Amino acid sequence: MDIEQQMQLLCRGCEEVIQADDLRQRLQRGKPLRVKVGFDPTAPDLHLGHTVLLNKMRQFQDAGHQVIFLIGDFTGMIGDPSGKNATRKVLSAEQVQANAETYKAQVFKVLDAERTEVRFNTEWMGAMSTAEFASLASRYTVARMLERNDFEQRFKSNQPIAIHEFLYPIVQGYDSVALQADVELGGTDQTFNLLMGRHLQPQFGQPAQVIMTLPLLEGLDGVQKMSKSLDNYIGVDEAADSQFGKLMSISDSLMWRYFELLSARSNDELDALCADVAGGANPRDIKFLLGEEMVDRFHGEGAGALARERFIERFARNQVPDDLPEVQLSAGSDGIGIAAALTAAGLTASNSEAFRMLAQGAVKLDGEKISDRAMLLHAGFSGVLQVGKRRMCRLRLS
Repeated sequence: MDIEQQMQLLCRGCEEVIQADDLRQRLQRGKPLRVKVGFDPTAPDLHLGHTVLLNKMRQFQDAGHQVIFLIGDFTGMIGDPSGKNATRKVLSAEQVQANAETYKAQVFKVLDAERTEVRFNTEWMGAMSTAEFASLASRYTVARMLERNDFEQRFKSNQPIAIHEFLYPIVQGYDSVALQADVELGGTDQTFNLLMGRHLQPQFGQPAQVIMTLPLLEGLDGVQKMSKSLDNYIGVDEAADSQFGKLMSISDSLMWRYFELLSARSNDELDALCADVAGGANPRDIKFLLGEEMVDRFHGEGAGALARERFIERFARNQVPDDLPEVQLSAGSDGIGIAAALTAAGLTASNSEAFRMLAQGAVKLDGEKISDRAMLLHAGFSGVLQVGKRRMCRLRLS
């Protein structure tokens, strides 16, 4: 690829690039860039939201650059304060190491293992003396640290801020020094931490790294960011049929967001798919392509086509009538419980009947039995709810 083709590919889907001219100048030198991305192993599993960064890393690899997958085993024991309104629980070294091993097993479903440099930041932080660490901490002020939004809000509301939380962005910034990073990638919630690398590198005689932030992927509800705690996620290690079915449940508008942030398809290919839908193609058929691509990525070539066949078979067995009534409800800011949704949609006479039907296995969502009485449905949800053989509707939540 020439420089402009690389710029178009590498900047696609980015929320912000600091500075784009710096990136272009570094590409013009013709040397592979050192592209750093840090992941703190604070939980054992990854979901598609995490792969937004992994996909961008793979694009850099495919363009011939050196990707550094940095496992923050040191920073993970501090805990990233980004977006938090309270001090995070400190993980033990054993917990961090166990989670790090699962990360390594999952990320190479996206990254090319032979072209990935895996590093741990205990390599340099663990070897740093107390005097060296104190010197590093002296390179940033408390006043500047309190300009950070989450710290500022906690300070104003008299929420405690532990001293070690101030150290997190400083350590992340020093990681860029230790790795001599040309580019660092991160989510939009990481901007302050990423800027720390640009602040520290010139102090150590290095050019300031380029920063590229990527948006946080919305979950299946299309509203809140993908999260296991919100149960709106697709896990990297989930079964192929589950991944495919969940992808088919997203709205048609959200499909394009997933294509942009998750797909390896070129901009021209995505433009062609958009044109197909505008010309009358069924969005479901385009969504099939997304589902196949994602399942192939995590389960191997051909797994997506098989998952698609099984999905169509299940859909055919549970074919809904053309005159299916459509019900629109408000989910509110916190979502609506499944029992309340069934009752409000007129499928059950009361919440108690709804709970009874759930316990009996008589409730289906898009043809799949559900029994979780605590299930929450959020704004943006669209799907076919069914109770028994004859009571069903298409429910849409706003």
